[in-house]
Amino acid sequence: MIRSSLLIAAASVTLSGCALLATPDPVQLYRFGGGSAFAGTGATSACPDVNVNLRRVDFPDASSGDRLLAVTGAEAAYIKGARWVSPAETLFEETLRNAFADGGTCTVLGSGQATRDGLLLSVDVRRFEAVYAAPGGVPDVNVVVLLRLIRPGDRSIVAEDRISVSESAGENRQSAIVAAFDRATAEASRQIVLWTDQQGSQATRS
Repeated sequence: MIRSSLLIAAASVTLSGCALLATPDPVQLYRFGGGSAFAGTGATSACPDVNVNLRRVDFPDASSGDRLLAVTGAEAAYIKGARWVSPAETLFEETLRNAFADGGTCTVLGSGQATRDGLLLSVDVRRFEAVYAAPGGVPDVNVVVLLRLIRPGDRSIVAEDRISVSESAGENRQSAIVAAFDRATAEASRQIVLWTDQQGSQATRS
């Protein structure tokens, strides 16, 4: 009886050791926003500078962090074996700041508190996900952003709008889906910069 108990205990230790040493599933790291949203456009200044401070970009909880969200109808899941190299909200804000640096013809972008004659830009990302019309199909990457320009003095809203971008992945592969996220983010950033330039310029003239 004692010998049998020892054998069982030894087997238990061996099995638990195997579980502890098991190799985790491989994870591929990806990033988006590496290219310029204004590459080759030759943007030039056509208006006076507008000082705009960018608030921290807001992201939905389900899409924030390093996981890639996929949605099929009412069901949502994260794409297995894929992670962003940094939190999605960090990569998105970096892409947006680079877009302002490359293509902002009117906007001088800062962070923190706005200057007395400046404006605050609120960027609220409502959707950042790969959407499947049917399981196993080819997804579209959807990015939806709510924008507001705010006067810091009286907190009045100068302008607000909604930007919606959709990019087909072309095929149901991780690398193709990531490329669609990259294109959708670049296009959303381009539209945000153009909108801010236009609305900020109008606000300073009024």
